[in-house]
Amino acid sequence: MQPSLALQDDQEHLPSLLATDAKELSYQLQQHQAKIFPPLSQKTIRTFSPAEAAAFIGIGEGYLRQVAADGHGPDPLANGRRLYSATDMDRIRRVLDERNGTPKYVPARRPGEKLQIVSVMNFKGGSGKTTTAAHLAQFMALRGYRVLAVDLDPQASLSALFGHQPEFDVGEGETIYGAIRYEQPRPIADIVRATYTPNLHLIPGNLELMEFEHETPKAMSSGRAETMFFARIGEVLTEIESLYDVVVIDCPPQLGFLTMSALCAATSVLITVHPQMLDVMSMSQFLTMTSELMSVVEKAGGRTSYDWMRYLVTRFEPNDGPQSQMTGFMRAIFGNRMLHNAMVKSTAVSDAGVTKQTLYEVERSQFTRGTYDRALESLNLVNSEIEAHIRSTWGRK
Repeated sequence: MQPSLALQDDQEHLPSLLATDAKELSYQLQQHQAKIFPPLSQKTIRTFSPAEAAAFIGIGEGYLRQVAADGHGPDPLANGRRLYSATDMDRIRRVLDERNGTPKYVPARRPGEKLQIVSVMNFKGGSGKTTTAAHLAQFMALRGYRVLAVDLDPQASLSALFGHQPEFDVGEGETIYGAIRYEQPRPIADIVRATYTPNLHLIPGNLELMEFEHETPKAMSSGRAETMFFARIGEVLTEIESLYDVVVIDCPPQLGFLTMSALCAATSVLITVHPQMLDVMSMSQFLTMTSELMSVVEKAGGRTSYDWMRYLVTRFEPNDGPQSQMTGFMRAIFGNRMLHNAMVKSTAVSDAGVTKQTLYEVERSQFTRGTYDRALESLNLVNSEIEAHIRSTWGRK
């Protein structure tokens, strides 16, 4: 006797359950978003202390005070103290370069310096990939570079962190898929969005990015793909290349067509890794698969050489013995392909994420001073090291 195909009373219909849960979760997230940021409010980047502003500009704090006293800084507060916005810092950079007659403080690309495209990737979730990409993009913008952040992850955490909720704020064709799809692609300039951080633009993500994974095999088999899948992201970025100095791509956590296209577009690659045995074992498989796939792409004409490739240890707990041992183990294997600095695990970063903010946005007063300072110092050291690699590629000190 054939078993009945009808659901038993105690069985649960998974598609219906998932659809119901997704709808309710989406609604509750929208309500949560409205509480954190009321409908008419706009996310903003905070102002910075003289010490922070001087570090971002690249001058001493005493010199900054002098420049501000000459009338080129913000007006002092009632207590005589000055706080600097990102716009103030940009203005001071221009003033300093005009004084010196040389482009020293405005760090924009110069003739002969190519666009830097950094793809941040890992196969395993929880490696701090999106946190790394978000803070790197924002740091570079605060340093005065013209930055484009590209969210390639269908989960779109980077977009949400920058104030664009994927379910509500990103419509059809408004991700990079709109520009790289095989039929009726849009100009990429129509998709780029400004953010609340000066110098930082965003191409957001949402679930439609998965369409590229589905459509690519069909396009390849039918001959509709005039440009090979692995060249499409790089090709559309050339349309807006002159507008930016640095592009930061947050790759999806799997080796699909999107990730391969991001790797072929990149000039450099940053691989995040959590220093625990299971994560490192997973990365071993990830590196093997990536190598094999890139070899296939290379034979098909894809670009597979980079200015630099580095591993970044993330969510690092210095007092955790096994993590320190695993980090030493990787340094012994990878040598100078490991970034010298690690991104330290901190409740400050995770707590800021609850309100969809980066550490460059939250106020220091919201945290225990030591906790915030240690986390910010770790981020700045990591991002400064990456900036140094970029500047070295341009032939700058």
